[in-house]
Amino acid sequence: MTGWSRRRVLRTALSLAPAAVALAPLSSATPALAASGEWRFRRGVNAWPWFALTREFPAPRTDYAWPPFQSQRPVPTPEDLRRLRKTGLDFIRLPVDPGPFLAADAATRGKLLDMLDAAVTATIDAGLGIIVNVQANGATHYWNPDRMVSSTAAPAFDLYRALIGELAGRLERFTPGMVALEPVNEPPQSCDSNVWSQIQLSLLTAARASSASLPMVVTGGCGSMVSGLAALDPEPLVPFEPILFTFHFYEPYLFSHQGAPWMREPVYRALNNVPWPASAGSLDATLASVRARMARDTETSEADKKAAYAETERVLKVYFDARPDRWFIDRYLSQARDWADSHGIAPERVVLGEFGALRTDARYVAAPNPDRARYIADVRQSAESFGFPWAFWDLFDGMGMMDDTTRALDPAMVEALGLRMPE
Repeated sequence: MTGWSRRRVLRTALSLAPAAVALAPLSSATPALAASGEWRFRRGVNAWPWFALTREFPAPRTDYAWPPFQSQRPVPTPEDLRRLRKTGLDFIRLPVDPGPFLAADAATRGKLLDMLDAAVTATIDAGLGIIVNVQANGATHYWNPDRMVSSTAAPAFDLYRALIGELAGRLERFTPGMVALEPVNEPPQSCDSNVWSQIQLSLLTAARASSASLPMVVTGGCGSMVSGLAALDPEPLVPFEPILFTFHFYEPYLFSHQGAPWMREPVYRALNNVPWPASAGSLDATLASVRARMARDTETSEADKKAAYAETERVLKVYFDARPDRWFIDRYLSQARDWADSHGIAPERVVLGEFGALRTDARYVAAPNPDRARYIADVRQSAESFGFPWAFWDLFDGMGMMDDTTRALDPAMVEALGLRMPE
């Protein structure tokens, strides 16, 4: 047992703010607190791309057009937010690209901060809590994670750190227990990286200089995977209470990211019809679907297709031999619960911040939708069995639960998440 003993954390939390009481690792207190509305971080959904999909100018310019966000991106309306609350969701996780904020002059930055304030207000007015996640865009040529959070010596780290402090001060003004700040998304450093530890401590220090009571969401390295959380030493984080912990889960990627065009590995481009659980399909059927998909690909050379198919066949044999199903997910998530238990941290403080799978629709050829629903249900049920709050990825786009245009909710996703269709 480390300094995260129940007694010590409760004492620290009580010394900070009323909102901190809701985050103390006392499992018996959580239901009452949740029922009374003192905090809203149990069942959530990510709201990308509300503050993402930017319009940056090409190099050598380092600024953005105004407004900096693409006008055609789907953005939840107040009515959308109210409908989400009626499903049984109680919070959203809001990814925010810091690039436009850091590139802006003072007046423009003020407008962006006002836009963010309005989004937080609309979310709270709908009865939802909100975790504001600062999520740098790796596809941006200048304001990208490498320049901002690769180390404390990164060219733009000081600017990024100042933004975290400013956001903490602004978010503290909102209803206690309804808002939290997550300073970094999926840090790329290795699981036990001292570089990541230094970055996180520096950002938390900046946040606490502006707010003593705003809940902060911390994570491990390795892209916030379970292994990163398992390697995280929470002892140095005690002075920054109140805090929550988070990790992400997309395993096995052969299922969740099949057909994803943004994946770098050539296997994923033609991968489709991978079943969940593996026993619901067959290697032969999936390979036939891959060959058909490759046959329609007129952009990739035959040599590259041949190499990709050989690798696809190899990894799919491993997948079907392993026969992953719910036990596979439980094995991963049990590592997060073991970590929490070993440090005396209540599981209610450990948020599964992202999980999901790409769907098959007019844009993507990916998982069969019934299999996708089974996978989402298995991950959600596993998280709940270990006591973890969760946030589904995503509200919109190919991993979404709401149609970008019609705003219709996907009944299969609503059911898989244990929610209800609003009347």
